[in-house]
Amino acid sequence: MKRLLTIALLLAAPALVIAQGGGLDPKTILKPLSTDWPIYAGDYTGKRYSGLKLIDRSNVHDLSLAWVARFTAGSGPEGFGVGGRGGNVPTIVGGLGNGDLNAGGPARIGGGILMVNGVLYMTSPDNVWAVDARDGSIIWHYYWKTRGGTHTGNRGVGMYGNWLFLETHDNLLVSLDAKTGQERWHHELASFEDNYFSSMSPMIIGNHVILGTGNDIDSPGFIQSVDPETGERQWLTYTVPQNAGDVGADSWASLDAARHGGAQPWMPGAYDPETHLYIFGTGNPTPAYTTGRGDGDNLFACTMIAVDVDSGKMKWYYQTSPHDTHDWDTVQTPVLVDAMFNGKMRKMVMQAARNGYFFVLDRTTGEHLVTVKFGTVNNWAVGLDAQGRPRRNPEKDATIAGSLVNTDVTNVPPSSFSPDTGLFYAPEDNSLRIEYLIDTDSRGSMGLGGTAGGATFNYGTNIDAIDYKTGKIVWRHAVAGTSGLLTTAGKLLFSGDGTNLVAYDAFTGTPLWHSRIGQTGNAPETYMLDGLQYILATGDDAVYAFVLNPPPAPVAAAKKPAAKAGN
Repeated sequence: MKRLLTIALLLAAPALVIAQGGGLDPKTILKPLSTDWPIYAGDYTGKRYSGLKLIDRSNVHDLSLAWVARFTAGSGPEGFGVGGRGGNVPTIVGGLGNGDLNAGGPARIGGGILMVNGVLYMTSPDNVWAVDARDGSIIWHYYWKTRGGTHTGNRGVGMYGNWLFLETHDNLLVSLDAKTGQERWHHELASFEDNYFSSMSPMIIGNHVILGTGNDIDSPGFIQSVDPETGERQWLTYTVPQNAGDVGADSWASLDAARHGGAQPWMPGAYDPETHLYIFGTGNPTPAYTTGRGDGDNLFACTMIAVDVDSGKMKWYYQTSPHDTHDWDTVQTPVLVDAMFNGKMRKMVMQAARNGYFFVLDRTTGEHLVTVKFGTVNNWAVGLDAQGRPRRNPEKDATIAGSLVNTDVTNVPPSSFSPDTGLFYAPEDNSLRIEYLIDTDSRGSMGLGGTAGGATFNYGTNIDAIDYKTGKIVWRHAVAGTSGLLTTAGKLLFSGDGTNLVAYDAFTGTPLWHSRIGQTGNAPETYMLDGLQYILATGDDAVYAFVLNPPPAPVAAAKKPAAKAGN
């Protein structure tokens, strides 16, 4: 009964919006991923596993290009955006800047591309496009004139009914009408003067729009929830202690150090409707590499955190890199899996973290189940503590003479999980470099300052297939690079390899098909329209959509012209 009431409340809030003219039905997001792609990772679990199986191991070699589209960012000299097969498309212009920072030119499409009711919604920094998912033609283009800020890649929009939500790098939340691209309102979500920036794909959960911030600054990280109709704040939760007596305050050198400790949550999390918990990860502490934070764990930096969606109250936490000194952000989207573990069903959350360790927890309590190192040259830690957390090796901290230590084993590119194989798939990068300490001030340097690196040695990049029950790597496949992973019920794994979009056998890692589209800029996605399953990916400045050619028999038959009378 409690579960039914929770889901009923979750669905009740958007009902009015849906009734007023279509849009995203909230029931779609609660369902396992299949026909549409309604949020950043496809569904709330973060598995990036689609139930679509029209494309499978027997026919994937017949994938063929359906359409390709290129997009131009900014408003251009005449206020038009050019791209796709839509020709010149009038651009709706918003923003608080004066246009001097107009970042025109080829768009950097990335993050999560939504597909809802036959329309794709995609972003690059300061830009949003609505695109026909059948042919790649542009429906509308929105451009935000920025005041500045750190312009990393934008992670995508969130959708509630007929409304879209975009975080801008100068810290505004913008709401757009999904049909027209017209701006409904914008509200500040973090201080621009304090050098925050915002690029996360908003997570829409019931009547909550959950937002995160970024940047490596000596200011506290936080997540917040706002009302989708008005943009008014519903709650805000800091990711570092703010008051004496707060949980974790004693893990810092002082309360002042904690209050300026960073731990920015800049990637989307996952949501469990049964417990009503939103599970997300936090970034590095500040200062990131140098001293000044004491000897404690520095909670809640580099931590998976579960909060109640309605209140923002923390229910549990698990720190993957205590007292981080290497910028080991734990922001990778967690993956929620219900499966057997040690002979019984468990509700788990999994993550392949930037520090090169794979973690499995009970997602209702945060109880530790598995920790295994998956980077082949990963040397920054010496074993695990009683909670399964890697124990930092101080000898691998940056030194004046230089310390040889591994770089990021994984980063933004998302992982995937297939219930068909029982395997967790993650990108694995293997490099060592020398870290030099260039600022010996005991107070440390703000943000990522105080160190310099050099002489990087690369030992190769792989896609790993990990047995979640043991952490054992079942297979590795060498690639030149990857931007993230997708698995499907067709027993396939899709990813980029640095030059191509590739389909692999999800059980063995054997490559079955590829298309040379260049370096992929986002993790592949899939959707179904008019009986056709599309595979969507970006390459360089373009978006590519693939379908089977010839199409499956039922679709081909439906397109045949009717027989003439008398024949």
